[in-house]
Amino acid sequence: MELDLDESSLAIGRIERALSRIEKALADRANRPSPSIAAPAADQSALKAEVAAVIGELDRLIAEADRG
Repeated sequence: MELDLDESSLAIGRIERALSRIEKALADRANRPSPSIAAPAADQSALKAEVAAVIGELDRLIAEADRG
């Protein structure tokens, strides 16, 4: 099954939004007053989930491009 242009555009949009959330989370983390305090586990988990989502979308796009 090939990705059509609309599906590809939607996937790219999801990647862009996820990367934006990752960038914001990292900037927020860098701007915390006490950088020596470890980020809460929930923040870590959310960031890992965002990264996994981006990787999954990229893998899917690459696999479809290889087939198409």
